[in-house]
Amino acid sequence: MMIVSADIKNKDMHSANLKISGMTCAACANRIEKGLGKLAGVDKAAVNFASEKASVTYDPTQVSLQDIAKKIEDIGYKIVTDKAEFKLSGMSCAACATRIEKGLKGLPGVYSAVVNFAAEKAVIEYNAHELTIGQIQEKVKKLGYEAHNIADASDIDREKKVREEEIRGQRFRFILSAVLSLPLLLAMILHSLGIMGRIGDFLMNPYVQFILATPVQFWAGWPFYRGAYAALRNGSANMDVLVALGTSAAYFFSIANMLTGDPHLYFETSAILITLIILGKLLEATAKGRTSEALKALMGLQAKTARVVRDGEEVDIPVESVMVGDVIAVRPGEKVPVDGVIIEGTSTLDESMLTGESIPVDKKVGDEVVGATINKLGAFKFQATKVGKDTALAQIVRIVEEAQGSKAPIQRFADVVSGYFVPIVVAIAVLTFAGWYFIFDPGNFTRALINFTAVMVIACPCALGLATPTSIMVGTGKGAEYGILIKGAEHLENAHRLTTIVLDKTGTITKGQPELTDIVTLSTLSDREILQLATRAEKNSEHPLAQAIVKYGQQQGMSLEDPEAFTAIPGHGVEAVIDGKKLLVGTRKLVRENNIEIEAAISEVERLEQQGKTVMILAVEQEIAGLIAVADTVKENSAQAVAELQKLGIEVWMITGDNERAAKAIAGSVGITSVLAEVLPEHKAEKVEALKREGKVVAMVGDGINDAPALATADVGFAIGTGTDVAIEAADITLMRGDLNGIVAAIKLSKATMRNIKQNLFWALVYNTVGIPIAAAGYLSPMIAGAAMAFSSVSVVLNALRLKRFVPIQQQK
Repeated sequence: MMIVSADIKNKDMHSANLKISGMTCAACANRIEKGLGKLAGVDKAAVNFASEKASVTYDPTQVSLQDIAKKIEDIGYKIVTDKAEFKLSGMSCAACATRIEKGLKGLPGVYSAVVNFAAEKAVIEYNAHELTIGQIQEKVKKLGYEAHNIADASDIDREKKVREEEIRGQRFRFILSAVLSLPLLLAMILHSLGIMGRIGDFLMNPYVQFILATPVQFWAGWPFYRGAYAALRNGSANMDVLVALGTSAAYFFSIANMLTGDPHLYFETSAILITLIILGKLLEATAKGRTSEALKALMGLQAKTARVVRDGEEVDIPVESVMVGDVIAVRPGEKVPVDGVIIEGTSTLDESMLTGESIPVDKKVGDEVVGATINKLGAFKFQATKVGKDTALAQIVRIVEEAQGSKAPIQRFADVVSGYFVPIVVAIAVLTFAGWYFIFDPGNFTRALINFTAVMVIACPCALGLATPTSIMVGTGKGAEYGILIKGAEHLENAHRLTTIVLDKTGTITKGQPELTDIVTLSTLSDREILQLATRAEKNSEHPLAQAIVKYGQQQGMSLEDPEAFTAIPGHGVEAVIDGKKLLVGTRKLVRENNIEIEAAISEVERLEQQGKTVMILAVEQEIAGLIAVADTVKENSAQAVAELQKLGIEVWMITGDNERAAKAIAGSVGITSVLAEVLPEHKAEKVEALKREGKVVAMVGDGINDAPALATADVGFAIGTGTDVAIEAADITLMRGDLNGIVAAIKLSKATMRNIKQNLFWALVYNTVGIPIAAAGYLSPMIAGAAMAFSSVSVVLNALRLKRFVPIQQQK
């Protein structure tokens, strides 16, 4: 499938993820990468062999998605697309069909559109992550026709279908190849043991061996020839080149000896080699399918149908056909199909798939609901606000897909090695042949050929190409299971290097829902009068502390009349005019800057701050009238998470706009000793930068709009998923559960993934480094080399799958 999204950093550029089939090793990925990089308008291209995806950043004014896809096909590979079929009504002639076809091709995300006037059908290949079935139908409707989706379950998961077809094809080739190769293997064994007889003589007949080996060589082995041709045509070499050269040498040498009457035949060598390699590819494809199980599980969460109210009646339609503005009815026990806002009824929803919280959430009119959550009790109706690619679940799936398709910095090493590996191996194989034929065993063509073939086969770089991306796929998928959305492989890698973590206080360490705790009068005004003034002054402020005052004021029946004038002073407080009087509500710094004497209030302020409360001073007409204290309670798991981070050897800081005394009280309650207090929102990024200049590898954790610059500045930015969209967009890793234990889990997952990658790279390199000299020295038969090569790739994938057993900490279960 193809996933297309606007590039965040450069609005003129677009990024696309294209699903590719036909790659056999890392050299294929490198070739596609280089080919795409040469296209005018392509800024960056990264191809992941394990996930079989290409991530391309391009300028749509210079190159189209179709151009990119065509280039990939020209190189010798295929694009996997989503497909939909529609029954059309309203067409009167062929011109109607042409008009619909042209209109559909103009939609962003449509790969191809074919409209058949006679059959009244349209078949469209498109990108389901950029375009929905409903949007396609809407386009047809605007053109003056009607399109009814013909649901085809086999096309719901095209990627799964392609994977299954690949496995079926490999299985059939393996069975046929094994059936034809086993008699050749039996003949070799009988000949070696000196047990011939009628069966042995029959199987040793050159023409019988030729008949058995030829279908294996050119039918079962045809994909290797096709891949080798495509590689060589584009000026590079890959695994297919090694296999095709090695097996062809043994096969054609046997034909030459057969025709000249020479008894030395090696048909069994080429046939069994191909059989073993196909078996390896079959096992590899099966194992690779398991690396993306987490992503498939996420996709499976979505409801398949929606009960939409149309013309006063409830009608069940495919969820792909839901459009923004539709009114949808949900009954108890059903899944919410898309995102929206409740307009009728009340209920309790299980949102654990999104937040990880097992306690159901009460919902009423005006509350938002999220697609794929489960309605537990009541029935309700809601209006769809986000459908298709815009839903929360679709965004989660997109982030995980893009992460699984991205490349970690550590993979660059493997890519460089893979790029030069095959030509070097061919050169070593030729030198091996020459050395044996001219020096070590002069004139023995058979011995030289066998060693040449063994070197060619043992040296396939498949395991090296799979080492990093398979672990990344499993690691990012595992993260998604625990509510940890990692936007790219580089962020997963960087997390294991962290030495310092900066935690924002409000909404990160604390719940972000402060409550008013104290009102202290320092004038002739009563507590209610102070609360009334503060409530009106803070009414238009969006700060959590201000909202706590307003909420308490509402509960106490205070007037919510707008002030005559209002100015928010970020990081300090507010200035307002009420009943003709100038009011200030905020920090000591705000009051001092307005030349108001506060010495008489200091002792009371400090007393409240020592309790971990944030104190706001209310001044009326240049005189202090009273104090209002607000406390934000600490999240249940914050102290445990800080302790876990410190156990990992990570230095933990807290950053806040609160005064130092109040900040240290909160920090101390969760075990943090390093505090950055009284930091204005615009200065948070500067503090993070300062820590980086000290040589620390810094992570920033926050949830608010004012945290976004600091999140972007940090080496790794963590956004609490319960926070704002801006913070989530700026962050590298999003914690959907709003729990700081997610940071611990993410770092442990990063360490486990990097350890797994290094194990894979070690064994892949050792395998090739040790295997090639042994083969060149003549101690490895081609068949053993083929078996070792086939199972090396499988071992790397199976090792990556061990990450599926990863459990970060008890609370994350």
